[in-house]
Amino acid sequence: MIGSLNGTAEHINLLKSSMLLNVNSVGYLVYTSTSTLSKIHNGDQIHMYTYLAVRETALDLYGFTTIEEQQLFEMLIAISGVGPKSAISILSLADVTTLHNAIVQDNIDYLTKVSGIGKKLAQKIVLELKDKIGPLEISDQINADDASAIEALEAMGYKQTEAREAIKQLPTDITGLNARVAAALKSIGS
Repeated sequence: MIGSLNGTAEHINLLKSSMLLNVNSVGYLVYTSTSTLSKIHNGDQIHMYTYLAVRETALDLYGFTTIEEQQLFEMLIAISGVGPKSAISILSLADVTTLHNAIVQDNIDYLTKVSGIGKKLAQKIVLELKDKIGPLEISDQINADDASAIEALEAMGYKQTEAREAIKQLPTDITGLNARVAAALKSIGS
């Protein structure tokens, strides 16, 4: 089993959520989330934790920049009806913190935004993972309003990392979804 790889990003394919990672002159095709791919540029030196999915007709390698992302991926594929491609699509929807909050808060509608994830499967994901994931131990936890604000900024065309950083920088005395989005837009624009 391949547990991790250190190498150079050579070719990024956003349409297939994959990249070619050159490790000592060997190119590994690694499938990963679009949010991870958006942070990587050709020529970047990167470290990825990996999961090797063995199927009858293929060996597919999935890569993650954090252990938390890899662990959530493995929890997702353990659920009947969620395969590796669906799990990557779910991880492409949002970062681990936002997905964790959606699961803990029974936000089924958020999970159904992923193509191929219907209401029944989203309910199954929440039901099976809610008790397994436990309390969030990631330091930059965000509340539901901020998750909605980040989502609104993404709908306006901003990258998730840019939107998340703008929201994190806002003072806590700015409350309400509209006010936080407006303030984030000002900080991004300055």
